Amino acid sequence: MRKPDNILNRRAFLLVLSGAGVALAGCGTAQVESKNGGADAPPSYKQVQFDSREPAGTIVVDPANHVLYLVQGNGQALQYEVGVGKEGYGWTGVAFIHDKQEWPDWYPTKEYLDRKPEIRAAMTELPSGLGMKGGPDNPMGARAMYLWQGKTDTLYRIHGTNEPDTIGHDVSAGCIRLRNADVVDLYNRTTAGTKVVVLPTRSAQSAS
Repeated sequence: MRKPDNILNRRAFLLVLSGAGVALAGCGTAQVESKNGGADAPPSYKQVQFDSREPAGTIVVDPANHVLYLVQGNGQALQYEVGVGKEGYGWTGVAFIHDKQEWPDWYPTKEYLDRKPEIRAAMTELPSGLGMKGGPDNPMGARAMYLWQGKTDTLYRIHGTNEPDTIGHDVSAGCIRLRNADVVDLYNRTTAGTKVVVLPTRSAQSAS
């Protein structure tokens, strides 16, 4: 059984996060939208016209417009609204979904823990290191898809969130977040090996 002081530390940590609106690396905050994080709500994607050379099943992320497309072929796609990385934290390129998890654990990077030592109060020792157990309070949300390039983990994810109001904004530390209902829907439509294309942001385009 977890010690009472640990429970109090974790509750205090969640209150600090929700009050300050802090964006976590792994990419969310700890404000819960419902008992199960809204994972069982209807998804909010739209079927849209989307001309692309990418084959059906490819995920295309447009950070500048805060949307993610799941290519359907024949000039059609499912469009989901997303939250993306703040200036300086975004990532662009081509990757593949290496693996997928339901209610994933969250493992902040060492660099992030160094920047935000106060979050250590909410961390526990998990099988893969220091982290937070998956669940409705977890910044990773209801589902996560892990993006790799070849044999290298990019450390970027497509995942849910427990703060749906951040969707449509530049808020994360680089990951691509969806509402929990939407990430569950996307998760169910994709498999390991799915190609993911993240387009350059406006600032990256203007700098090139």
